[in-house]
Amino acid sequence: MKFARAWIAAAVCSTAALSAHAQPRYPDKPVRIILPYSAGSGPDAVMRHVGEKLARAWGQPVVVDNRPGANGWIAIDAARQAAPDAHTLVQLDNSHLALQRHLYKRLPFDPSGDFEPVAPLFTTHFFVVVPASSRWTSVAELIDAAKARGGALSYGSWGHGSVGHVGAAMLGAATGVQMMHVPFKELSQLYVAVGNGEVDWAFGTAGSAGPMHRAGRVRFLAIAAPQRLAAFADVPTVSEAGGPAAFELRGWVALLAPRGTPASIVERINTDVAAALSQADVRERLSAFGFEPWPASSTRELATAIERDSRAFGDVARRVKISLD
Repeated sequence: MKFARAWIAAAVCSTAALSAHAQPRYPDKPVRIILPYSAGSGPDAVMRHVGEKLARAWGQPVVVDNRPGANGWIAIDAARQAAPDAHTLVQLDNSHLALQRHLYKRLPFDPSGDFEPVAPLFTTHFFVVVPASSRWTSVAELIDAAKARGGALSYGSWGHGSVGHVGAAMLGAATGVQMMHVPFKELSQLYVAVGNGEVDWAFGTAGSAGPMHRAGRVRFLAIAAPQRLAAFADVPTVSEAGGPAAFELRGWVALLAPRGTPASIVERINTDVAAALSQADVRERLSAFGFEPWPASSTRELATAIERDSRAFGDVARRVKISLD
């Protein structure tokens, strides 16, 4: 009997050792996180801060690789070709994963099939941003000006099919006005253009338009949210500023990995990102940009959120009748 117990114990230990040996060690080299956003933008700043936390937890460098432009497709193409071992991750938002599929006749990637949902990062609402010198003091005045100009009033965005593009089209459809769309390659270029008066207005977050706002180059007319942000309590909601009732424009950002990345590694990253986001200094950094921690936590919840937003954006795309090649 003692021999049998010893044999079973040895077998169990041997099996555990083999199982442990079979589990891939992660990470065993530097981790690259590809971003479709320019350096210095809100998503970039948050990712770098979270990346520092992950680097300490993993004992490996975490490198942020900025590849803006082409509606995020440059970054997406680089990430989808990476090995499915999670040493390359990509930071994407709801326009890439839930919106573009309803706008473009052909996409150079599969939003549902090319990536594994890994971890949610944050959500944010968008401000109506105008030049500091603008004579408009409310959304109602902006809409009146758009009606008076007969489609010549311009708004900027960070690309065709972006949330900023579709959000402005939604505002136009809700108020019965037409406006001219001017796309930019990078967020920084967009808000410089707004500050210089090259375009009349744009949607922007406290993170993306914040530097120009703090510099006194642009103003926030309103926020497209159900209620005011505590950090910008003097900025009314779109509804309060004379715009459409209950008008809301929200974005979110998440981490993803190439399709086929082992589930055990995906879950490990999800747990480590959640731990980083729970730290007080990270929460402070999010708040400084007007970002809110995303209530979704698991990879399954993230996948569900992507599909839920896709259905909602599909309805929007049909309503505003945007179709892109």
